[in-house]
Amino acid sequence: MSDLDMDFLLGAEDDEGRPRRRSRNDGRGGRRRRRRRNRGGFIAPLLAFIVLAGIIGGGGYFGYQWLSGALVPDDFTGQGNGEVVVEIKDGQSASDVALELERQGVVASARAFTNAIANANKSASLQPGQYTMRKGMSAANAVKMLDSNNRLLIRVTLKEGLRLSDTLNQLAEKTKKPLKEFQAAAKETGDMELPRYAKGRLEGYAFPATYEFQPKTTPAEMLTQMVERFNETAKKVDLETGAKEMGHTPGEIITIASIIQAEAGRHEDMPKIARVIYNRLDRDPQMKLEMDSTTLYGLNKYGTAATNAQLQSKSRYNTYMYLGLPPGPITNPGDAAIEAALSPAKGPWLWFVATDPKSNVTKFASTETERQALLAEYRANGG
Repeated sequence: MSDLDMDFLLGAEDDEGRPRRRSRNDGRGGRRRRRRRNRGGFIAPLLAFIVLAGIIGGGGYFGYQWLSGALVPDDFTGQGNGEVVVEIKDGQSASDVALELERQGVVASARAFTNAIANANKSASLQPGQYTMRKGMSAANAVKMLDSNNRLLIRVTLKEGLRLSDTLNQLAEKTKKPLKEFQAAAKETGDMELPRYAKGRLEGYAFPATYEFQPKTTPAEMLTQMVERFNETAKKVDLETGAKEMGHTPGEIITIASIIQAEAGRHEDMPKIARVIYNRLDRDPQMKLEMDSTTLYGLNKYGTAATNAQLQSKSRYNTYMYLGLPPGPITNPGDAAIEAALSPAKGPWLWFVATDPKSNVTKFASTETERQALLAEYRANGG
């Protein structure tokens, strides 16, 4: 060990040559000096780290901004001009739509649109369909025009009691699609989810209602929607259970409902007309229904009363000639007629006569004498 090291351990000698002990203060002073040296050595690297982090952080922020495209992507201004139809397909994301809008020149860049729709919190609200847009629109205006309320739709209202042939004619007229396409689709019912009791026939199951179709919706898809609407009604009224309680099949109930729909001038008369049908079917011996509506349907004719010659028809729909119900529905009945078939009024009536065709008044009779009086009233009113 060197003399210098010994001096450090023992301390310097006093004036008389004796080793001098280091005082506690001397130790603390040394520690304070070491601490000051340590502090100085720590602060410098810390400052360097902060400066470096600021540089890296700043570069990372601007790098992120550049990568995300937030540094003002290309965008048009204003409402744009011209007209272009854009289709959003089922399952497309906002990014998919953005690329299509850019491709068609609606927006200047896909990034501008995705930024705009994200800022509007509408990225998940895009609905499939066709929309009329303009070229050269600002991304914000493009987002507004893709609201689901602006979809191109064809609204078709089909009233209750239309025959299937008339339903197809109206669909073709209002959608501007060829009638032959609807007629062909009506025969190919395998994928329409018709109930089993429909036996593959669409008559009676193309539910009357107001529909909104996309311009590209096919005739088959339109008819399928109408069948779906029928199935919803059948479930709502519990058709199968109700039919069983009435002692009939669901298909027979729809046939009865279709006759009610064809014969009734007013909804309030439907339960009574239903009762006339059941009273005739349940009578022993059974009475023929003798409905002009079924007879005319079998002949593809229209009118309120069949002629004597038409009553000689051999069609199975001629209920003046054959007992029981016709082979199937003769119209597409609505909710009220189906409900009347399931819940007929109580009463002894066996006949009904539209005594005043102009006001749709229908009266009911339980005896032949009453019936003849109603027929006389009908003739007096020009019937």
